[in-house]
Amino acid sequence: MAAAPPRPAGRLLPRARVPAAAMGLGGRGPGAAALGLYGALAALVLLAVRDVLLLYEENRCSMTYMYEYPEYLKIKLPKKISRRYPAYELYLYGEGNYAEENKNLLLTGIPVLFLPGNAGSYKQVRSLGSIALRKAEDIDFKYHFNFFSVNFNEELVALYGGSLQRQTRFVHECIKVILKLYKDHEFAPSSVAIVGHSMGGLVARALLTLKNFKPELINLLITQATPHVAPVMPLDKYLTDFYTAVNNHWILKAQGIRNLTILSVAGGFRDYQVRSGLAFLPRSSQHNSALSVVSSAVPRAWASTDHLSIVWCKELILATIRAFFDLIDENTKQITDDPKKRLSVLNHHFVKHPAKLYAENPETLTELTGAFIWIKIKTSKWNYTVYNESDGKYFTFPLASHRKSYSHVHCQNSMLDTSSWIYGCVNSNSSVCLEGVDLSWKAELLPTIKAVTLKLQEYPFLSHLVVHVPSTNGNKFTLDCEFFQEDSRTVKLPVTHLFSFGLSSSKILLNSTGLIYNVQLQHFGQIYQAFKIYIEGQCQSLNGRKHSIYRLHVPWSHEDSITVSKVPSLAEISAKLHIAQPENDSSVAVLNIYSSSYCQYEVTIKTSFLQVLGQLIRFHGGTLPVYVISNILLAYGGQLNTLISTGQCSDFALVLSRTARPYKVEPALNIITFLLGFAWFKDVWDALFLPEMDTAVLNNQDVWFPLVSLVLFFFGTGIAFWGGILFSSSLRLLSSLWLALTRPSGLPKDSRLVTPKRSCVTILLVFISWTTCGAFAILIIYLHYLFKVVKLHVNVRAEQKVLNAAPKHSKETSNNANKELIKNCCSVDRSGEAAKSLATSAVADEVVNGFNMHVTVIILLTWIMLLSFPSLIYWIKNLRYNIRLDPDPCRPMAIILVPTLGILMNSSTTKVKSSKLLKIAAQFPLPLSVAVVAFGPMHLYRIYLQSVNLQHMLHAAGELSPFFLLYGIVLT
Repeated sequence: MAAAPPRPAGRLLPRARVPAAAMGLGGRGPGAAALGLYGALAALVLLAVRDVLLLYEENRCSMTYMYEYPEYLKIKLPKKISRRYPAYELYLYGEGNYAEENKNLLLTGIPVLFLPGNAGSYKQVRSLGSIALRKAEDIDFKYHFNFFSVNFNEELVALYGGSLQRQTRFVHECIKVILKLYKDHEFAPSSVAIVGHSMGGLVARALLTLKNFKPELINLLITQATPHVAPVMPLDKYLTDFYTAVNNHWILKAQGIRNLTILSVAGGFRDYQVRSGLAFLPRSSQHNSALSVVSSAVPRAWASTDHLSIVWCKELILATIRAFFDLIDENTKQITDDPKKRLSVLNHHFVKHPAKLYAENPETLTELTGAFIWIKIKTSKWNYTVYNESDGKYFTFPLASHRKSYSHVHCQNSMLDTSSWIYGCVNSNSSVCLEGVDLSWKAELLPTIKAVTLKLQEYPFLSHLVVHVPSTNGNKFTLDCEFFQEDSRTVKLPVTHLFSFGLSSSKILLNSTGLIYNVQLQHFGQIYQAFKIYIEGQCQSLNGRKHSIYRLHVPWSHEDSITVSKVPSLAEISAKLHIAQPENDSSVAVLNIYSSSYCQYEVTIKTSFLQVLGQLIRFHGGTLPVYVISNILLAYGGQLNTLISTGQCSDFALVLSRTARPYKVEPALNIITFLLGFAWFKDVWDALFLPEMDTAVLNNQDVWFPLVSLVLFFFGTGIAFWGGILFSSSLRLLSSLWLALTRPSGLPKDSRLVTPKRSCVTILLVFISWTTCGAFAILIIYLHYLFKVVKLHVNVRAEQKVLNAAPKHSKETSNNANKELIKNCCSVDRSGEAAKSLATSAVADEVVNGFNMHVTVIILLTWIMLLSFPSLIYWIKNLRYNIRLDPDPCRPMAIILVPTLGILMNSSTTKVKSSKLLKIAAQFPLPLSVAVVAFGPMHLYRIYLQSVNLQHMLHAAGELSPFFLLYGIVLT
């Protein structure tokens, strides 16, 4: 049998290649369609973030100034307290002579304690203290307040909850110290009023959870931009547990705290750090002494504030100080003990101001005396301009002739003093009224007018309406009154659909000559709705025209917003909500138009798609890391599956575009939510000790709406994709710098996972995490991992340059091989070279596969590190007090993560592919991705403490033993 002809030597030299999967190495990446899709998603996210951070109303707050240099007198605390809380201090605020007088601490005022918030300073008390001092000077110090402030060392308690209990206990000690300063005073206080900014307000509420705390030590609590409902970013268990304990106590023990009056003031849309919905106190039927308002609805302020300006906004501070002075009991010279009066005062200054000084029991019957002219008005509409009136006048409107034709009467007065101006007369037999009911208390103060609207049916005992015009000296103001039928001034305007995207609109024309209109915005009650309302006003005459006032009134919460506009003009109003309409509430949001006489208005409303996106980020932007990590886990699972099927590991961006699909996650969540409605499934769920799904909690808070999870998933996909692109670009830049500075060492040859040196490093890092801070150990192992990945990238790029030169050499060798084979046996040597080249190419393939796997892991690790950063910052700031962070939310994770990553960073895909556990490991990323979305939105720490650690264990399990797999499952 004839021998087979020799194989051409050229065929022994296949073209050397680097897999197309190599990230950043010139391989095939995502297609144009994927780039376009993820580019659009990234653009939508950026537009939404821009709407939240930049597109809000201008700052309408005035700065608070001190007339004398502020001084902060440090209060000496007992040594036991100072040793227990070395980082905390207590100060007394003062200015000028007042500060000098208080240095001996012989205090005679009313104590108020200010608690700063997240990273806040004790010096933020100066606005309250300074204005209170000025007002006390105006009344010759008949009453005055002593403002104390706590120094919390500017701790990041909004992101790290480990110090909240410590702060709460310290405040309790401060209250006892403050009250001891007044023990020899004639009117010694028995309680302290507290003003808390941001997390300081939550610490104040937490005082009531202390076992030895007496609730009567606090009678008034005012919080400024405090997130009462839930943490803004729930990054650790201590933070969420603290919130749960405080809110549960206030619900379960509501009867015991009914004597405490609490006011919560939110900042509105300018405050993008704490959305106003979080600042509304949890509702309780047993505790009715709580009030929640948005600063845009506060009378005489009508301004949204950002998270910091709320402590110095002059308009808000003035309202607060006026309320403090009205709360004083003349008998005790302290804040009143009557909770009804306290709530009445707060309503007067923060909800509805009648343009009159507060009176606890206002006189309803008033004698109408004096040498005034009485003028009878018979028309249904009346206007009067006052200028240099030497004699006062009374204008009377007989009601009997109007009751049959009209249902309401509305009057406006542009003179914004605090005197009474409108009365109801009960004497119908005389041309003058000797005694009248003061209806000025029914009025409401607005930016340019004070207005009152009365329903005639509610006042059957009145015969006349009397409007008083006092004598004036140079003052000019106008009065308007009109009788009207409610139906003629109430119009219904259905809002446009969410998916109209602003392409369609609803319009209505108000061509009457009335003074007030109520435009009911039908079907407007969800937080995901956002509209632009355009109001175009045209007047028949420009003489005597006034400013028009547009108020968006939300009846189920105190979050009104007011816009003042000149006529003729085109006003634009943003209509969106902080609080969704409760299910059992049938009221309707209303646009109140206080118009100028003889003006015509056209109201147009259309959906604002960008503001809808902004609402989505405002309410759920903090959950985006959940969806980003869910997408990364799906990509990781895709890499494991391609490793099984093809033996290759695609790069992160490519595999993400193929595997990140919402139908892998969303249907499972919906099915579980549906099944939890059945008692038997709920029993099984509880028997497995599974926590409540976060989506169910969000739904109970009325902030979860259809399709939100789907949209957030797409946003997470876009962020994960471009985050991977940015990370690979950074790796390319770092490797280029490395290549420019050093010489590559070649592909790694040591395949051992555990060496004595690596074990020592791991033990050292575990020791660091145990004795100092877990986040610090995570940062070190992250930087070490990043260094190894960059080094691997450098070596792969250097090897690519060598292999890319191989095709030319291979072709020349192939052409000459047959000739040389006949002449001599040199082909044997060339065959050896070919085999060597083939082996080198195979090694390069495996290194690139491993590199792609490491890139995905380190992207995941980057998010873990970012989420653990607040603990690291807190630890660094407190190093001078304690080298060990206690409690440390990251310590358990670090102890697990450090040895896992120590093995993982030295692993390769060669052994992973040959592992029998690979197929099992590849099944876990999908359920983990679902679990992250189910349990992570309100507990971000669950993301890295459970799911990510398990995923790292599964990767390590592919190379080591079933022990790691079992250990990871038990951990989760």
